[in-house]
Amino acid sequence: MKPEQMPQQNLPRKGPGDNLLAKVAMFFSKISERWLPDAFVFAVLLTVITFLGGIFITSSSPFEMMTYWGDGMWSLLTFTAQIITTFIMSYALALTKPVARGLEKVASLCKTPNTAIIVVTFSALAASLISWAFGLVVAGIMAKLVAKKVHDVDYRVLVAAGYSGFVIWEGGLSSSPALFVATEGHNFQEMVGLIPTSTTLFSAINIVIVCIVFFTLPFIMKMIHPKKKEDRFIIDQKLLQEEAEEVKEEKRTAINDKLDRSRSIVMIGGILGLAYLINHFYTNGFALDLNTVNLIFLTFVLLLYGNVKELGTGLKRASGSVGQFALQYPFYAGIMGMMTASGLAIWISNIFADIATTKTLPLFTFFAAGILNMFVPSGGGQWAIQAPIFLPTAMELGVDPAKIVLAVAWGDAWTNMIQPFWALPLLAIAGLKIRDIMGFTVITLLYTGIVISAVFLILS
Repeated sequence: MKPEQMPQQNLPRKGPGDNLLAKVAMFFSKISERWLPDAFVFAVLLTVITFLGGIFITSSSPFEMMTYWGDGMWSLLTFTAQIITTFIMSYALALTKPVARGLEKVASLCKTPNTAIIVVTFSALAASLISWAFGLVVAGIMAKLVAKKVHDVDYRVLVAAGYSGFVIWEGGLSSSPALFVATEGHNFQEMVGLIPTSTTLFSAINIVIVCIVFFTLPFIMKMIHPKKKEDRFIIDQKLLQEEAEEVKEEKRTAINDKLDRSRSIVMIGGILGLAYLINHFYTNGFALDLNTVNLIFLTFVLLLYGNVKELGTGLKRASGSVGQFALQYPFYAGIMGMMTASGLAIWISNIFADIATTKTLPLFTFFAAGILNMFVPSGGGQWAIQAPIFLPTAMELGVDPAKIVLAVAWGDAWTNMIQPFWALPLLAIAGLKIRDIMGFTVITLLYTGIVISAVFLILS
């Protein structure tokens, strides 16, 4: 399903929703539909803003800013390959028969628009705690499955609810800053030592934020669903149907054909991966990084697919959603290169660090991370920029460095609700454009911003 196939006659009329929150959501939705550009245009505009900011704020010359951009453009090539692999493997895992049947059963629970919104949001939240990529995949697939069951749900709000579940991912098992500082040999080990996940992901601050967001956000999203049917975007059911692939299976007895249909081939790879993971965790404890996470997903993909042909079909379908990553991530790497080399990132961070106190430093770190995330949508990249500024400040003020790790992580996740980059694969699955959902995710931004800020202030 392609975004341009959406029938124009189903666009919502001007009537607002019945409650105040729905009215506010519809207001932002109309602004988004009218003014928000394509995600790639957004990336280019951010590039221009950063380029000009470096010239006028840091006194870098245009030639220097151009050099910083070019030098930085391929600095995240390894990371780009890692996140593409993560997403493809997560998507392929969701397409396996056991997982697909499980998602179908969950989708069958939905009978009304309200239950549809709640179930999709809960599903995305739970999956995002496991992995950011798995959360995006589950959100997109669940939105389509549920829309097939509940024909009168607003499809834009349904997809926005799924993307809203992504806001929790930095509080889960794939949190980049938390995993980074828990890994032996990280860049700031001499300053703060190893910071175990017991003091970050399993701390009171993180658990409280996760629990509040997890158990309340689905009902916030339910509240913004338009009450009047004439205000809803009702998706044409034909557009939700997957294009069936013609498979002409011929029973052949040649050895190569038997190997292609043999379950033992994929099982060999899966068992080997499983053995490595068992040894890894036995030797290193619960140590996770992107490569380990990718191997976990690859292992379960190999164990759950029936044969090489099924695996090939699943990977082909999964890989069709990541083209925009390959296009846009070099631009964001270029932006990060300009932000770092010109000193713009330090300038932004120092604004908050200079006015912070022992009580407010985690909160201001969170705000700074939220702003920087608009230009550097990478938890690891942000940590590399902010840690040299906020960790020494934390040590000077006597603030637990683990709180700084959490503040950067949650700031990175928070403003993803208005940063279109990470929504791209989900939108490719759902068949919408960024302008269709981002007006609604502004509500998620506002709500979670209040929750996270309050927890950091109260528990810091």
